[in-house]
Amino acid sequence: MRIGVGADHAGYLLKDQIAAFLREAKHEVIDFGTNGPAPVDYPDFAQAVGEAVISGRAERGIVICGSGVGACIAANKIPGIRASMCHDTYSAHQGVQHDNMNVLVLGARVIGQMLAQEVVTNFIAATYWGHEKGQERLQRRVDKITAIERRYSLPAATAGKE
Repeated sequence: MRIGVGADHAGYLLKDQIAAFLREAKHEVIDFGTNGPAPVDYPDFAQAVGEAVISGRAERGIVICGSGVGACIAANKIPGIRASMCHDTYSAHQGVQHDNMNVLVLGARVIGQMLAQEVVTNFIAATYWGHEKGQERLQRRVDKITAIERRYSLPAATAGKE
């Protein structure tokens, strides 16, 4: 699987560890940085990873900041991104299975390396169930999320001019 990863200065060490872990598991990793402790802004990395997922350059994304909260908020501003902060294995796989989550967000100051690897493993291994017979309710719910997103999205011509 092709996985985009990105982090701010608070998350770069965990990002590097997760990227190495994914490569060992034979995944292709697209690393959007950052790669050091100099202060940077998490929205830039959430955007880079989210855009890679939306464009198809990456199949899934992982974004890491200090708490995970800011990066999660930023990633979810991108139409089509369904990002969630998960610090447990159940949420990581259930978010994909039921909600078609495509970006995992981690808080480097909240989760340890070994648990982060288990969470990532569950996120990557999970598949969306909404297209399976008998699971139509899951797709209906994702469709409702998409409808909300469309309703509140600014037209491209006015974006950034508010």
